[in-house]
Amino acid sequence: MIKLKKETYLIILFVISLSALMSAYIIQYLLGYQPCNLCLIERIPYILSLIILILNFKFKENQKFFNVLLFLIFLFSLLISIYHFGIEQGLVPDSDTCSYNNNSLLITKDDILKSFQEVTISCKDVAFKIFGFSLTSYNILISLIMILISIKIYLINDKIKK
Repeated sequence: MIKLKKETYLIILFVISLSALMSAYIIQYLLGYQPCNLCLIERIPYILSLIILILNFKFKENQKFFNVLLFLIFLFSLLISIYHFGIEQGLVPDSDTCSYNNNSLLITKDDILKSFQEVTISCKDVAFKIFGFSLTSYNILISLIMILISIKIYLINDKIKK
């Protein structure tokens, strides 16, 4: 891996996280592709990483803690993405998370009628592909890169402390 300063790696993580989130929202709101529930869950690690990276820049004394958190967040992102990819490929059966709709809170007749108009997107149906690969495939790759970068940051911090 290229030798860069720790701050440069942190900025790279921030830019990748922000780009991934912005891309997801652009695909959803500008291009009109509705995400499934697992796609929405896959956004959570990027939001958390942005918050942690901002805190990391603000509170310099807790960097080792923040680095471990980043590693765990991207590991979670990788596991969710692999699980989602397994559903897309038919290797893993659809989960309740994929078909969850907030119908348990329906109270009125109008709420029930409105719920019939909502489209529930299945996790196994890939609505949007880039170069033949689903966004989940790219999320696996991005998560792996983010894990490697967070390990590199941890190792840099460890060398600084010694």
